Amino acid sequence: VQLQASGGGLVQAGDSLRLSCAASGRAFRGHSVAWFRQAPGKERLFVAAIKWNSRHTIYADSMKGRFTISRDNAKDTVFLQMAALRPEDTAIYYCAADPSVIHSNLASQSAYRSWGQGTQVTVSS
Repeated sequence: VQLQASGGGLVQAGDSLRLSCAASGRAFRGHSVAWFRQAPGKERLFVAAIKWNSRHTIYADSMKGRFTISRDNAKDTVFLQMAALRPEDTAIYYCAADPSVIHSNLASQSAYRSWGQGTQVTVSS
């Protein structure tokens, strides 16, 4: 499956932003999808993930209550709604997908074989 992340931009602290991850190719609805982010000079970190059937979602602790991951399988798209953005949320956000991710590995980068190109989110103070 090919992934295209979009929706990033420059916003102010406290603003909201919605990222999209559009898929093409194989049946996307059978894929679990995750968002990761990488700040300048830092390692790429887990943000949120959603199982293929939308029954399970998980979040990194610092995103709980601020970020919401959801999916529209009819549109082959996964969304990351981000609220109350902080300057430390500035990063390139990547979406990743795989049909074989077990629940315990949803936050693991190595579990995902398909990756999008990333979309830049910049939050000014």
